[in-house]
Amino acid sequence: MAVRYSTLRSFREGVNRELSDLYSQRELKFIVDDLAVNVLNYNGSDLILKSDQLLSEDEIVTLNSCLDRLKKKEPLQYITSVVEFFGLELKVDARALIPRPETEELVKWVLVENDSSSELVFDVCAGSGCIALAIKSNLQNSDVVAIELSSEAIELIDENRSKTNLDIGILQADALKEGSFSGYEDESIDIIVSNPPYVLESDKGQMTDQVLDFEPHMALFVDDSDPLVFYSAIGLQAYRLLKKGGKLYFEVHELLAQEVAKLLDQIGFVNIEVRKDLQGKQRMVRGIR
Repeated sequence: MAVRYSTLRSFREGVNRELSDLYSQRELKFIVDDLAVNVLNYNGSDLILKSDQLLSEDEIVTLNSCLDRLKKKEPLQYITSVVEFFGLELKVDARALIPRPETEELVKWVLVENDSSSELVFDVCAGSGCIALAIKSNLQNSDVVAIELSSEAIELIDENRSKTNLDIGILQADALKEGSFSGYEDESIDIIVSNPPYVLESDKGQMTDQVLDFEPHMALFVDDSDPLVFYSAIGLQAYRLLKKGGKLYFEVHELLAQEVAKLLDQIGFVNIEVRKDLQGKQRMVRGIR
């Protein structure tokens, strides 16, 4: 690979030139700072004090490789393999979706409504394990189980379990199959939370290349003909598995929140509530068994 940028300052200038059509100036500053911290292991003061210091050959190759990947629209989080989620530093890569801020809001809702007493908590369609780990870090007396179908995502959850030193269970299971959560008795679970696939296939045209080309479609999309398939399957199993008074929390498509609420009502859940995210979109639904 040809050497293009040999100091952090020249790299920053190159990024500003080469990626200006993809990102705002504010985003570009964050990208370079994030690469310096997570790839070069710089701290905050290094960003200034080492700006004109010559980089090593390995550092030059690494940063230039990162720039090539950014130009191909690969998400920054997959390049650094680091994401911050609810105060935790997690590993993330193409094996699972990148955790979003609205999912942090879902976790906050769970924590506000539930104390630190011993609970059994399921995170269904766990992906990177971000929800399960965030809940465990705050409800440390709870038994938290991350449930996921993808073998690759299961590996990532295990890596994040080790990275955070948080003792959660991991279960490989298909949320769409009745009885797949084997080993757990009816009315034995206190909380079930899920951020399942909910993006409609017809929404692909409105999505960025960063998402479509790099994030796992298995974790994103559902067929337009059955957009509530995961909510129905998880809701039915949750109604059987939750204790009386147990709670089910969903992250949902903003256009389907009311339909999910109606579905939970039909299953038998009570005190159903729909909440908006910080953008004012209906993105969360909770029902009580």
